[in-house]
Amino acid sequence: MPYLSYIPFSPRRWRSNVSLTPERVREDVAEVLSAPAADIPEEENLLDRGLDSIRVMTLVERWRAAGVETTFVELAEQPTLSDWYRLVGERQEQAR
Repeated sequence: MPYLSYIPFSPRRWRSNVSLTPERVREDVAEVLSAPAADIPEEENLLDRGLDSIRVMTLVERWRAAGVETTFVELAEQPTLSDWYRLVGERQEQAR
């Protein structure tokens, strides 16, 4: 299937049971937005920055593969890095 080579969010980086640090969350968001991680403020609404539903689902699946259960709705309801740091941290604690 040659069209798969054009998918910009390759699963090659997905690893199970990897700790999702705030830095990793920021890097993942920056990657799907094609933006430098340092340019994304923690309190900015990521949906306003251009994070669409496909990119949110990419993050949901990536973070599930890393062992953090979350949903599209949870991320869309509070779409800032700081909210996601908190959510991911809570989910990692619950999984332990």
